[in-house]
Amino acid sequence: MSAGRNVEQQIALQQRPPSLAMPSMAQRSRHEPGFLPVHGGFRDRFVTTPEAKYCCESCRLVLCNPRQTECGHRFCESCITDLLSKPNPVCPADVEPLFEDKIFRDVCCNREIMALKVYCRSEKNGCKEQMSLQQVMDHLEVCPYFEVPCPLGKCKEKMIRKDMSEHLSRKCKHREITCEFCNHKMALTELQLSIHQHDCPKAQVACSFIRYGCSFKGLNQEMREHESSFASEHLRMMVVRNTTLEAKVEDVKSELMERYKVLPSLSSRLAEVETQNEEMREKIRQLEQKVVSVQMLMSTHSEKLLEVEMELRELRPLRAMREEVEALRASVESMRSVVASLDSGRVGSSPGSHTLGSLEQQLSHHDDTMSVHDIRLAEMDLKLQVLETASFNGTLIWKIRDYKRRKQEAVASKALSLYSQPFYTGYFGYKMCARIYLNGDGMGKGTHLSLFFVVMRGEYDALLPWPFKQKVTLMLMDQGPARKHLGDAFKPDPNSSSFRRPNVEMNIASGCPLFVAQTVLENGTYIKDDTIFIKVTVDTSDLPDP
Repeated sequence: MSAGRNVEQQIALQQRPPSLAMPSMAQRSRHEPGFLPVHGGFRDRFVTTPEAKYCCESCRLVLCNPRQTECGHRFCESCITDLLSKPNPVCPADVEPLFEDKIFRDVCCNREIMALKVYCRSEKNGCKEQMSLQQVMDHLEVCPYFEVPCPLGKCKEKMIRKDMSEHLSRKCKHREITCEFCNHKMALTELQLSIHQHDCPKAQVACSFIRYGCSFKGLNQEMREHESSFASEHLRMMVVRNTTLEAKVEDVKSELMERYKVLPSLSSRLAEVETQNEEMREKIRQLEQKVVSVQMLMSTHSEKLLEVEMELRELRPLRAMREEVEALRASVESMRSVVASLDSGRVGSSPGSHTLGSLEQQLSHHDDTMSVHDIRLAEMDLKLQVLETASFNGTLIWKIRDYKRRKQEAVASKALSLYSQPFYTGYFGYKMCARIYLNGDGMGKGTHLSLFFVVMRGEYDALLPWPFKQKVTLMLMDQGPARKHLGDAFKPDPNSSSFRRPNVEMNIASGCPLFVAQTVLENGTYIKDDTIFIKVTVDTSDLPDP
């Protein structure tokens, strides 16, 4: 922390007692309500990605009313309040205890955050303006793309500011309008509902009996006289219309009766069809289930067949070699017997000595050959053991026993790192392993556990795409009931030599020097029975077949 910031914090401490009580809106900001988020940090879109020092350690958003703890970490005001409300609160960054009287406002950090450039909050509506975070509300007061409500009280619609004039003049249902007959001003809804037209003395209306055949039109005053003088004519029109309607109703009744007669047979036929359809649906459902079962069975058999083929491919040379070794051993034992009998019965004659020497040379040659085969047999046994424990689905579960002893050896520089067994993305895929530093490596030495991912030279590298581009997830497994696994993921850098095709046994490791703090590892439930579990997952979803 800079010296200037220390001075500012001291001034702030002298001006007020240390407290985390929420200040009023006037104290929090000079802006209108709505500028500050309800909870957590700012969600505005920043022009440049803010530095990590401006982000809350809890919500990971840009700090709102930043508060700094005694251990040097920063939190939003609402986030630190939530943390302090818990029993025995601790800092999530380093698990240090938190005390309310040792948490202070970070005025300097707040000023730097308010100076960060952001895009207008109406960017989704089309605004392209950029401004400092402190200027957001001033801009929104004049922004033509900001969403505002209609100023007419009865209208509940919202629109962007630049469309307000068109809304008030053409679209608003509650805008003021003038009657074309009497020039009286009123809301458009009143005119549309015919409230005024019914009372306007100068409005021209049609006779209400127009549906029965009356074609009279006139002003409201004339309409009352027309309805009084033409009452009998209107009644006659209604009688004629009613007679016509009754005749049509009788025709419709006759047609309905004819159709009703065939309804029972249609209903019976419809019931039969529905029963047949239901039976067909049940048969189709059973067939689909059988097809799915057969497909799953075929898939399982295909996988098992491939595994058996792979095992046989590895076991054939091993079995042949074992048979050859057994034959050699039998031959050697036979020669040893001959040598022993010759050695006990020889009389020093030249031919016998020559034969014995020849047999001894052959015996020595067979001993050497058998030693070579024994070495190759041991190598094949080791290779078979590795293949038996290897994973071919891109996932490694690494069980590391004797954690305390291995950690002490790492601290004493006896064994700085450990390698896992190899694992693969498929039977013909990439070959990989993990590398771990229990006492840390690089920036994490002495404080963290460092975990790395290694691409190894495989038998099928010539058929695979390079550089290696698959997403890698590293994880420390929590052995407690909460299962709060710690993990990190990364996409390989295609320009890094760590992910090019290996020309030696393995590439340079790549991963996380600060994977997990040793205090978090050793104080949690990640170690049980002096054992930890590491999981490495490689995304194989988009890998092409070789």
